[in-house]
Amino acid sequence: MSTPDNTTQAPDNTSQTPDGKAKKSWFSRLPIVSHLRQSVGLQRGMLITGLILCGIVLICAIFAPLIAPYGFNQLGTSEGNFGSKLPPGGTHIWGTTVGGYDVFSRVVWGAQTAVSVIIVAVIMSIFAGVILGLISGYLGGWLDRILVVIADAVYAFPTLLLALVMSIAISGGQSSAWGGIAAAAFSITVVFIPQYFRVVRAETLRLKAEPFVESAIVLGASKTRIISKHIFRNATRTLPLIFTLNSSEAILTLAGLGFLGFGIEPTSASEWGYDLNKALPDVTSGVWWTSVFPGLAIVLTVLGITLVGESMNDLNDPRLRVRRKAKTKGAKAAKAVTSSSDNETAEAK
Repeated sequence: MSTPDNTTQAPDNTSQTPDGKAKKSWFSRLPIVSHLRQSVGLQRGMLITGLILCGIVLICAIFAPLIAPYGFNQLGTSEGNFGSKLPPGGTHIWGTTVGGYDVFSRVVWGAQTAVSVIIVAVIMSIFAGVILGLISGYLGGWLDRILVVIADAVYAFPTLLLALVMSIAISGGQSSAWGGIAAAAFSITVVFIPQYFRVVRAETLRLKAEPFVESAIVLGASKTRIISKHIFRNATRTLPLIFTLNSSEAILTLAGLGFLGFGIEPTSASEWGYDLNKALPDVTSGVWWTSVFPGLAIVLTVLGITLVGESMNDLNDPRLRVRRKAKTKGAKAAKAVTSSSDNETAEAK
């Protein structure tokens, strides 16, 4: 007679599909997590490097009041003013600007401004571009033609020039902290909407001819349900990739606006492009730290976002992913054959 087994097993968080295969959890299917699990070799190194750089910027943005020793517009303490163009060292590890601001504090606070503009601008452009792309691609007709003409007209303008015009129209080039962030975000949003519109519209045109959409129409599903339930999820799979690429472009556009003197006032918030503008006269006089550190902040932020976006772009290609897996499996198989042949040789001796 068999005895009952009283041993307990650890709970398994993974479920199984009807065919016996393990079903991945929702966390492992997230864009960045799934790409990190699929990546190997150089691609993984690029992705991890990009994530580290982006993580540093996010940490500086979130914890700026704790990391920065001074405020972004602070000119001194109770002991006196900081002084102008002080070299790096001492209480000012990255020196001071010509206006007497601490460079390290300005760079750290500038990360908060950059992240705020990215979040507001890209999220607004995603919502507007996706909604317009779904409606235009599915309904078609005269509405589709009008939206396509408007999107092409906006897309034909240079990015920085259009953002400059929108910034002047919204805020007159000067505003408060949140007003400047909103003005820069709105100007960048206008530039990004046509990109999301084009991608989503093209996918919607392809998907509405698929058999599963035609079946939903035959079953009597409404247009709203077809767009929201059947087309939306399939048409927006590439949005994480476009988000990363547009985030880097948003950083450059914001820096360009600040460099030209339009956007956020220096006493309202810190902005890297504005600091570069004020540091131009210092270069000829040998004062390098006022321009190097804000410039490095822009370059490293854009580099980190670009590395993440390019890695996701490569990993989204199934052919590259399969080839990479096959190469890894082939190397393991070759290693196993070599080790088994070595064991047989040793036994023969």
